[in-house]
Amino acid sequence: MPGILVVAEHLNGALHDITGEMIGAAAEIKQALGAPLMVLVIGDQDGTLAKAVNLEGVDEVLNISAPDTHFDTAIYEEAVCSLAEERAPGAILIAHSANGMAYGPAVAARRGSGFASDVFDIKIESGEITVTRGSYGGKVNMELGFPGKGCVTLMLRGATFKAPEGKGDATVNALAPDFSALAGQASHLEYQPAPPADVDIAKAEFIVSVGRAVEDDKHVPKFAALAKHLGATFGCSRPVADSGWLPKAHQVGQSGTIASSCKLYIALGISGAVQHLAGMKHVETIIAINTDPNAPIFNVAQYGATVDIFELAEALEKEFN
Repeated sequence: MPGILVVAEHLNGALHDITGEMIGAAAEIKQALGAPLMVLVIGDQDGTLAKAVNLEGVDEVLNISAPDTHFDTAIYEEAVCSLAEERAPGAILIAHSANGMAYGPAVAARRGSGFASDVFDIKIESGEITVTRGSYGGKVNMELGFPGKGCVTLMLRGATFKAPEGKGDATVNALAPDFSALAGQASHLEYQPAPPADVDIAKAEFIVSVGRAVEDDKHVPKFAALAKHLGATFGCSRPVADSGWLPKAHQVGQSGTIASSCKLYIALGISGAVQHLAGMKHVETIIAINTDPNAPIFNVAQYGATVDIFELAEALEKEFN
């Protein structure tokens, strides 16, 4: 099988965790198929990122200079497609993230490759790649094969695959594709970081999150107090953050923060949309509270109850008092 190409994701000079996780997934494919593993780094001015992705299992690091160190959809699309034309990889791995979604599907369309997003499991069967992804709002898992496709573009879910622990001895090669045709299409003005927050969802080991069932912002303090009594970090689903009831930093999910260090997750009134599941499905122990017995959150929870979250909060308050 031709090689495996991993596209590194980074911001402000720092690699995202998903990069190492994709390399770990690619290393498993390499072991099964004997295919060389390449990692593409775009916009690495001083070689620091190229050194950081040189992990165990990587055979070659490809460092492409770009007009700007900041993410640019057109630059990433063109760089990946140009390299794929030259190297003809059998698999291209891209992060299932906001940045990845901006160019990943376009890469698959231009290359005519197989495509799957939100991939959380990869298997090799008879020399062919088979993947599993969430579907129908997280209600089912879908297994996909790519018969007749010489290349597959896969977008991997974060906090799912294990990154290699050791360093690699890959060769590092610098490339300089022609981006002149893209000049003037877009320009980076500035990066605006999220406002400072009093929580760090990514590092929290115990999280209590509330969802749409909280009904109104006036009820949020009640559940914030409950989380504090339990010794947990207070989180939420996207509807709560989008409504402005809690700052974005509290949001767990694909467009929020992945609960990468969490060991216990309590979901209060959260239905379990695929976007939210992507941020917490991997947690070892999940407790779901939802009055809807068919809520997708129960498909990933180890424990659950179909009780009203307000009644539960009142019962726990009585226990504390």
